[in-house]
Amino acid sequence: MLRLAGDVTGRRILDAGCGSVPLSAALRARGAVVTGFDVSAGMVDLTRQRLGVDADLHVADLSAPLPFADAEFDDVVASLVLHYLEDWSGPLTELRRVLKPGGRLLLSVNHAAGFVVEYTKADYFAVAKYSEEYVMDGKTVWLAFWHRPLRAMADAFTAAGFRIATISEPPPAPDTPAKLLPPDLPSGSFICFLFFVLEAA
Repeated sequence: MLRLAGDVTGRRILDAGCGSVPLSAALRARGAVVTGFDVSAGMVDLTRQRLGVDADLHVADLSAPLPFADAEFDDVVASLVLHYLEDWSGPLTELRRVLKPGGRLLLSVNHAAGFVVEYTKADYFAVAKYSEEYVMDGKTVWLAFWHRPLRAMADAFTAAGFRIATISEPPPAPDTPAKLLPPDLPSGSFICFLFFVLEAA
């Protein structure tokens, strides 16, 4: 995300679904003026503890109207957020509304092809809900995701007034510990996430 963002010095950036802060902190460290929001009040509290009391943070739901003015931001980042939502039309329209003309939406989602690699009998072309089990801090949790084929993603972007500038499928970082990667990776990469840079038309 940071590589795609490039030089953000002085840019007003909205971190949509900021979570526990790593992306917001990295953007601030590179000179951006960052506003963040998350649907979880607990995450916002944690972010405020990490960024300081002066951090511009809000509790807000991406599926509802956002508490920001039209054309308020130069960029919006939404890292691993949209794939939790069934409906993208409302959220993308809101993110387009708060962007300045020509502004960028940088986002990442689960890779569409990964769905049928993991679930071999699934219909790649369907919009489908699925759940996966994770162990976090010693507790087992289930996370629900929404799969979309690439075509459905592109249609949603253009319907909301965006132009696709970049699609990226980066390999793992060179310093990624081997234990975090699947064994026997072909050509040193694996299907994990898709990254987009969209421009507000």
